[in-house]
Order: sequence, then structure tokens, then C-alpha cells
Amino acid sequence: MDQALPASGTYVCHGITWASGDPRLLLAPVTGATLVYTPVTGRRLGYQVSDTSRWCTGRYRFADRVRVEAVACPDRAPAEAGGQCAACAGRDDFRFAHRFHSGGHVPDALAAYMAQPHWLYLATFADGTTKIGTAAEPRKRSRLDEQGAVIATYLAQSPDGRAVRFLEDALTRRLNLTQTVRAAAKLTALAELRDLASARAAHQQNLNRATEALSGLNVPATPEPWTPPGEGELLRTPGTGRVLYPHDPRSGEHGLTVLSCLGSQVLASLDGDGGQLPYLLDLGALKGRRIVLGAQFSSPPAAVESALF
Repeated sequence: MDQALPASGTYVCHGITWASGDPRLLLAPVTGATLVYTPVTGRRLGYQVSDTSRWCTGRYRFADRVRVEAVACPDRAPAEAGGQCAACAGRDDFRFAHRFHSGGHVPDALAAYMAQPHWLYLATFADGTTKIGTAAEPRKRSRLDEQGAVIATYLAQSPDGRAVRFLEDALTRRLNLTQTVRAAAKLTALAELRDLASARAAHQQNLNRATEALSGLNVPATPEPWTPPGEGELLRTPGTGRVLYPHDPRSGEHGLTVLSCLGSQVLASLDGDGGQLPYLLDLGALKGRRIVLGAQFSSPPAAVESALF
């Protein structure tokens, strides 16, 4: 699955994936060829967004009883609700996963997938916002890597996906924790990161509260710290200067070299920017966009001020 960034061609971008253990841009060639998983850290990415439309990013299918894998839209069709075309949405059994514990239709493949152990976790972002979430055993690592958190802890293992989602909902209610954090909020928090003290304090406070809440539910907490991936070290380091990328990555042409990646947020340098501070942007914004790759594409110049000063 280790593939070089294609030198040319048009692709539907599926965003950033950590399924391989490192950040990769997931691309669907419009020619109908197989998905391309290309590493981004340390690579130069030159691209042009071909239009402003949104395109279907396919679906997930069950590779076996315990794993899911991405599948490109066979028609590379325009996106409708949820970033999918109607055909892909209709074939996506995984779409029932989020309401699995609430009853309703459960495809056999999803039931088998949910029967495996799952993890309950806490993830804290650069501004101290903390979310609660779940991950299937095979996704224990990649699920947290893709969040873009600065600190995280696995709280407990549950026997299956139904049990862990009941715990997730219970702690959401009891502790007033969120289950989602918007990408824009993650990006802003990283832009304004000055130290990790407040994030660490917020995480520890919520970890203590979550441990107590689980005890009240007769569920033993087994806290296990998440080890952040090395690719995000620069972004997690408060002293690393950064400026928000002044252009919309969803339109026009861009050329940048990725220095660090945390979730889908990246720190990147531009061609010939000299002593300019690196730029912060969210490559996840490219999900569902058609992009043309090429070394000839570069970002327009801009005068910007540091997000840290």
C-alpha cells in the first residue's frame, strides 16, 4: 500500500487516512483505477482543484469479520447527502454503525464487525476541548491518530460495539462531553497553541471524572495513554512558529511541502518562501474535491502574520 504521489492525473480526493499507520492522501483516479494511498509527510504536493463541485467519496465495505476498507465510487459520481451518491450510500452497510445500539436495521456483516472488542477513549485538542469516542480493536491506533488530538487516553475495553456505545452515551450525558469536534475548531486551536499546560490539565480533569463515572456504572477503568505519532510532533510543539494558510485549499492551485501532520491538519512550507514561518492548513478540506496533480502547480504569494504573535 506504499505508493508514491502520482506525478500527474485527475483524482477525487478522499482526504487523509491513517489506516496504514502514517498519514496518507487517499485518491481515487477518475479513470476508474484502484485507490492510491500516498504518504504526505516530507513530500511536496502540487495540485489544482478542477472545479467547485463535490464528488462521491465511495463507501466502506467489510474486508472480513473485523476490518473495513475504503471503496471508491465506481461511477465517480457527483456527491449527494453525506458526501456520497445514492448508489454508494445504498450499498454502505457501515452507515448503520453509529446508531447500531439504538435498534433498527443491522446488516449481518455489521453485526459481525460490532461483535469484536471496542475501546472507549478520551481525546483532548490544543485548546483543551475534550471529546469521548470509540474505536474497534483493529482501529484502536488509527482511530485516535486521525483525530488530531494532542493528548488522549484509552479509558476501557468493552466486549463489543453495542456495549461501548452505551458507555459513550452515558458519559456524554453525565460529564457533558462532546462526541464530535469540528475540523475548523481543531485548526484554530492549533493556530493559537502557546503551551500544552491547559490541554494537559483539561485532559487530566476529564480523565478523573470519566474514571469516577465508569466506576459508578460498575465498569472498571483501565487508563492507557495514547502515544502520539511522530509525524505530528512539530504541530504539537508550542514553540514551533506557524501561520494560517491564507488561501482556500478547496480552490485554485497550490504547491506545498508537508513538514508535520496531526490528524488531517498539516504544517507546510511553500516554494521559495525563505525565512517565512510554515503554514497551517487542513488537507481534510479536500475531501470530495477533484484535484489535478502536477509539479507545475504552486501557491500564490501572500503577506501573513504569525498566529502565535
